[in-house]
Amino acid sequence: MLASTVHADTTPTDLRTAAEQAVRAQYGTAGSRVVIVPTPLNARLHLAACNHPLQTHLPMREGTPSRVAVSVSCAGTPGWTIQVPVQMQVFRNVLVTNHPLARGDMLGPGDVHAEERDVARLGYGYIESLDQILGHSLGRPLIAGVALEPGDFNGRETVHAGEEVQLVAQLDGIEVRARGMALDGGDTGARLRVRNDNSGRVINGVVIGDGQVQALP
Repeated sequence: MLASTVHADTTPTDLRTAAEQAVRAQYGTAGSRVVIVPTPLNARLHLAACNHPLQTHLPMREGTPSRVAVSVSCAGTPGWTIQVPVQMQVFRNVLVTNHPLARGDMLGPGDVHAEERDVARLGYGYIESLDQILGHSLGRPLIAGVALEPGDFNGRETVHAGEEVQLVAQLDGIEVRARGMALDGGDTGARLRVRNDNSGRVINGVVIGDGQVQALP
């Protein structure tokens, strides 16, 4: 809720100013730069003068929309409420690819850079820090210059395909450990295949921790 003092007459400019202030207060969080796209109201719009501060209300919405209708109202007598459309751009620094990337890649500092983008146009979300995708691999190839989205990534991988792991097996109550190579990747609890270095056999197992796979019976 945001209050804005008005003069004797309630003009389209008063309405627009109150609505834009409400939008900036709602979406101008730390690190954001809000740009209002001018969309003038009908100059012939006439409303009763409001001797009280205008009240504004924004609908609760997920994400950052590019357009929002702000309810601007007067609590006086007679009172009134009008919907004021506001078009906006909300710029934040997000991670953008430096070069083409392949499916399965794990991203590092050399693969991305921070760039200011209009997040109101990134309807599927965005990534601001490598910490958000730590341990996650790309689920699809990407070209250079695109903003990273959460949906671009697979689930976090505790074990990665092609890396050496410790294979743990229980034989007659005795724990046996051997080295192997993971043929698949996955997080804790995921099932995957491991090639035993000693026997060359491919064994089905379940990830139990970083670099550790429990052999399945």
